[in-house]
Amino acid sequence: MSTVKNYLSLVKFSHTIFALPFALIGFALGVINHEANRLNIGPWYIRYGITFLLVLLCMVTARSAAMAFNRYLDRQFDAKNPRTASREIPAGIISASNALNFTIGSCILFIVATYFINPLCFYLSPVALFIILFYSYTKRFTALCHLVLGIGLSLAPIGAYLAVTGRFDVLPILFSFAVVFWVSGFDIIFALQDIAFDQSQDLYSIPAVVGTAKGLKISELLHLISAACVIASGFYGHFHWLYWIGVALFVGMLIYQHAIVKPNDLSKVNIAFMTANGIASVVFAVFVIADLIAFL
Repeated sequence: MSTVKNYLSLVKFSHTIFALPFALIGFALGVINHEANRLNIGPWYIRYGITFLLVLLCMVTARSAAMAFNRYLDRQFDAKNPRTASREIPAGIISASNALNFTIGSCILFIVATYFINPLCFYLSPVALFIILFYSYTKRFTALCHLVLGIGLSLAPIGAYLAVTGRFDVLPILFSFAVVFWVSGFDIIFALQDIAFDQSQDLYSIPAVVGTAKGLKISELLHLISAACVIASGFYGHFHWLYWIGVALFVGMLIYQHAIVKPNDLSKVNIAFMTANGIASVVFAVFVIADLIAFL
């Protein structure tokens, strides 16, 4: 049991709360659009139950692969950074080789899961893995690493939609853009903690390059674009009042995290990173899916 707990900690399983709600939005959009274009044969939970479980498996394995690989690749930096020295690999709780094996196993499970979903998801699975694994290298050469992370998590809504429908569509792509700018914005806030360390190790991040104050301004701009994306999604998708309550709460949590993190006071970075964004994604997804169900 302790081994399972250690691996859950290695991949920060609790952080699944960021992308999973948007995957559920993509899945719900896919189900509703798919149902509108087919004969209803049997209850929906039989038609889509297996696909839903496979989507969840893809979410867990893809994210686990990405996080384990990040911890494996960054193990030497983590050992030097006081904030991260207690992580599983530098602390000797999980060996580097086991973390790499865990990454490979998660990648294989992800590809197998996509095979049983549909051909398009299977063919695109190496692309998805490349994006989420490539992120771990980006801090070594570009301050745009935050955007790469955002792109990786943005695969959740469009991927779930593809799993149901087997085709691309504008609305889930708009939600994916919202995720790109939302995630990259809050990742900049999180990176404020490591400015001095990143600079000392020649690692790149927007705060390490432009400083705390300008980093926060860039984060605000990215979150403004994310808010614009969810608003555009609402108009494009002809959503109703439940959706707009979700938008108001989502935007409110974006404003809140910028209100509590200041250039001269970073004491609430973790509250902004985990609590505010976790609430934002879950609450937004609840209202979006409720709107979809209520106004079928």
